[in-house]
Amino acid sequence: MQLSDIILLVAIIVAVVIGLMIYFGRKSYAKSLEAQSFINQYKMVTPILVIDKRFEKPSTKNLPKNIYEKLPKAAHIRKMPIVKAKVGPQILTLMCDKNIYDVLPVKKTVKVELAGIYISHVIGMNLEDKKKKTVGQKLSLWLKKNQNNMPK
Repeated sequence: MQLSDIILLVAIIVAVVIGLMIYFGRKSYAKSLEAQSFINQYKMVTPILVIDKRFEKPSTKNLPKNIYEKLPKAAHIRKMPIVKAKVGPQILTLMCDKNIYDVLPVKKTVKVELAGIYISHVIGMNLEDKKKKTVGQKLSLWLKKNQNNMPK
């Protein structure tokens, strides 16, 4: 094999990989748009009392059986944020994103937007203040806050 044959072969492989990435990216984007429209259609604001929250793999013991069966195969393998909450008189197991999971306070009542068993948004809380910050982020916020008080 000559060098030009190897370069041509590598170029073809790279082109196929890029084409597959574009195809599956568009497919994934279409699914996420469909899911987001479903969430926007069925969301409702309700107060919940967060009893417990944890990262764990979904199973039939922590999710209803019909919802567990509808989850994609990839979701059965990885851990996801699961929240036990009292919604009205019922105690339910809810799912949410990691950024919402980080700011939900335990043992407190919070107003959230629910779409089925999915927490899509927390209402009435400044999410930026509640997120866990690194030492560098805390230092930069402190410097910005105290910059006005420094003598010139």
